[in-house]
Amino acid sequence: MKLNTEPIKNWFGFTRRERRSSVILLALVFVILIARIMVPEKNMIAEDITAKMSGIAVLSGTDSGEKQSSVKLFSFDPNAASYDSLIKLGFSEKEAHTLISYRNSGGKFRRPSDLKKVYGIEEEKAEMLVPFVKFDAITSKKNGQIYLKDQEKTLINLNNCDSAELVTLPGIGPVLSVRIIKYRNLLGGYVSVNQLKEVYGLPPETFEKIKGRLYADSSAVMGININTAGYKELSRLPYLENYEIMSILKYRELKGRIEKMNDLTDNKLITVEKAKKVRPYIDFR
Repeated sequence: MKLNTEPIKNWFGFTRRERRSSVILLALVFVILIARIMVPEKNMIAEDITAKMSGIAVLSGTDSGEKQSSVKLFSFDPNAASYDSLIKLGFSEKEAHTLISYRNSGGKFRRPSDLKKVYGIEEEKAEMLVPFVKFDAITSKKNGQIYLKDQEKTLINLNNCDSAELVTLPGIGPVLSVRIIKYRNLLGGYVSVNQLKEVYGLPPETFEKIKGRLYADSSAVMGININTAGYKELSRLPYLENYEIMSILKYRELKGRIEKMNDLTDNKLITVEKAKKVRPYIDFR
């Protein structure tokens, strides 16, 4: 007996038009599946790139493992940049001192790429800052003196000058020159020319006139060992209040030793802003 397959053919069979539609539908399904597979991979790539970019950002803005939110990239002359300027550019304290010591020993930057030759400065950081190097402040250094570009006017080092040198500056007489030196002795040395704004009686307009004729060699700063200093020695720093000094001494008595600046800020002994001011003058040995 012959099986009648006609109903089955009628049920499962496709016309030419239906077969064409089925092929198109299958192609769309295939495209959708491929798209769903590819999209996560693209997201992973984007995330990976984002992570790398974040890593670069952290690298350019860290100092001893802590983020430096104040990092700003700007043009600078490595032959004249102050300690404060180097810190703002993202140099660690150690790197800033290394660069300044290199200059003081007679080293001179003649090409932007020379920044990468200074031992002790991270290669990635130097590479990032090379495009911002601009030689516009210093043209020569003779007999330990620095000279301004296009004019043979000596830049005065705030940390080894005497009253006779200071009175050559516009607006600085015998009284102000003595106050500048007294404040230097009180601090233990200047780390920035901007600290002259703190000198009693120095008019802002006078500061604007003389700031371009001065620089501060911060390597000459005399630090205070916070783990051995007494009240009298710590009170030398004009930035510390009496109650802050007493708090520091009490904390040291309880803990035995202060390891880092964060010990002072985390325990509310001084503010973060105050810590920035006193950090160049504090030694934790």
